[in-house]
Amino acid sequence: MTPELTILGWTLVLALVQIMLPSLFRTRETGAAYNVSARDGAGPPVGKITGRLQRAQANLFETLPLFAAAVLIIHVTAQESSLTLYGAALYLAARVIYVPLYAFGIPVVRTLVWLVSVAGLLMLLWAILVH
Repeated sequence: MTPELTILGWTLVLALVQIMLPSLFRTRETGAAYNVSARDGAGPPVGKITGRLQRAQANLFETLPLFAAAVLIIHVTAQESSLTLYGAALYLAARVIYVPLYAFGIPVVRTLVWLVSVAGLLMLLWAILVH
């Protein structure tokens, strides 16, 4: 398996963590009884950190299909290179750093880290479209 595919696998682990984190925080807000119920009622308002974790998850899910498709295209067409390795690694590293920055409400740095993840994605697209 190529390093890029391994990085994609770890990105999927990150996605799973980002699914679980808001759920765990939401359960702390609502209690386990509400969580296992039919949830016909609205429940208590979503807390600040839970909301941030939900938004961070949605943010990952906006770019994850693009990242996965790019890695798979690179693999199928055997275009792996140092550019694709660094691009994939940059994407994953930035996405990992992004989660706590968003959860703790750190505004400007969070956006810069998001831009780094986009730069990693653009490196992959460059390798696909230009090389």
